[in-house]
Amino acid sequence: MLDRARLARIRWRSRRGMLENDLILTRFLDAKAFALTEDDIAMLDRLLDLPDGELWELIAGRMEPHDTTVLPLLAQLRAA
Repeated sequence: MLDRARLARIRWRSRRGMLENDLILTRFLDAKAFALTEDDIAMLDRLLDLPDGELWELIAGRMEPHDTTVLPLLAQLRAA
């Protein structure tokens, strides 16, 4: 389970240079933040390490990740 301080750090990292990423990530965190597992958080961290353009291509479904371990969270983001 995610405590408020950790959620604040994730929300800060989720602020992106692309509005599209911002909207998807904010909506996702608003809906599911407190239901995220440690595995979900680890996947989200790996996705947030990506550049904005690459992250958007993954979320938009125009590209598949090299790191296939993030696919479960990516599916949730695509549905958000």
